[in-house]
Amino acid sequence: MRRRKLLGYGAAGLGAAALTLFAGWWQVDGPGASVAAGQRPLPLGEMAFRLTDHEGRMVGPEMLIGRPSLVFFGFTYCPEVCPTTLSDISLWLDGLGEDAGRLNVVLITVDPERDTMEALSNYVEYFHPAIQGWTGTDHEIAQAVEGFRARYEKVPLEGGGYTMNHTAGVFLFDAGGRHVSIIDYHEPREFALPKIRRAMEASATGSS
Repeated sequence: MRRRKLLGYGAAGLGAAALTLFAGWWQVDGPGASVAAGQRPLPLGEMAFRLTDHEGRMVGPEMLIGRPSLVFFGFTYCPEVCPTTLSDISLWLDGLGEDAGRLNVVLITVDPERDTMEALSNYVEYFHPAIQGWTGTDHEIAQAVEGFRARYEKVPLEGGGYTMNHTAGVFLFDAGGRHVSIIDYHEPREFALPKIRRAMEASATGSS
């Protein structure tokens, strides 16, 4: 399958630059990062941003209300964290079976300079078909990141080019747009799936 091929490629192609950045990422944006007080994501209904999905449609936070949502910030040139997380998400969705259709699942790029609509469209094809890719201008991405209380920064690489440091967790919201939890990078499937199912059950109870 294409998603397995991409994950294998990402692991095999992990070079010295990514390894050098890993220690800093772990403390700044990864599992070793501290959670700042008062930085809980806003409810989706209080966010205000406009982006474009990988099929060219205008989207915004209102598109995520009505069903539980998984939202992840990343970028297509990401050497390890993003393909690993999207492969994990794909496995979660496989584990949900038909219930996966009751979720919104979105990757929002933090690298709009390179992640055009076409680039995102090609990228998400490697993963579960429920996963959408959203992009926009630098200003639009910054607005989205602010609402989610996420973080990102552009990091120059020695010899030219750049990479992006970014929040690595997956944001989980219920159908009403309320933040429920963050699923940590590489969180075991046996912990992640119950979180998602609880959000789905709570949403179903609230709508009945």
